[in-house]
Amino acid sequence: MSTQGSLPGFEPDQPTDRFFLAIFPDARHAASLATLADGFLGKHGLGAGAVAASRLHVTLFHLGDYAGQPPGLVEHAGQALSRLVAEPFTIRFDQAGSFGNHRSKSPLVLAASEGNETLHALHGQLAMHLRAHGLGQSTHGSFVPHMTVAYGKALLPFETIEPISWPAGEVRLVHSLLGKTRHIPLASRALAGG
Repeated sequence: MSTQGSLPGFEPDQPTDRFFLAIFPDARHAASLATLADGFLGKHGLGAGAVAASRLHVTLFHLGDYAGQPPGLVEHAGQALSRLVAEPFTIRFDQAGSFGNHRSKSPLVLAASEGNETLHALHGQLAMHLRAHGLGQSTHGSFVPHMTVAYGKALLPFETIEPISWPAGEVRLVHSLLGKTRHIPLASRALAGG
């Protein structure tokens, strides 16, 4: 029996737009992180696939992939973001390796063996605000702080690296154009305490 989704003219729309909340490093630290990633790729003989320094970030919440912008999503996410109250803090990574997720290109990430308690607390507070503004479906699942620095076919086991730290000063709501490597900032919240 045929389903409506398989009939001509009824194919589901392909997602073209992604929305997420993230922390981006400033330009100086982003350049340092990109250099670190290049060194790691070179060490393992993986010459390509590095993420541009301007796109490096730590995703706090993936708000979904859509064909276009869903009504109310940006408004509600922006309202949740505006409620966030936190001091600036430092993010620290001391591991690098691949997340094996069965894609043709596996993400190479920086991660932490422990710590980043303030980042976890900020994530928890933002989850509460997202739920209060009708976006609770985006708050399920575990939070493993990481930064994707490259994509490659090789799966690399996690290894300890020289710790790298960088300051978190704001959280951004971002619209990503899928497949076009373009991030459009929609709103931001400076971390400046109460």
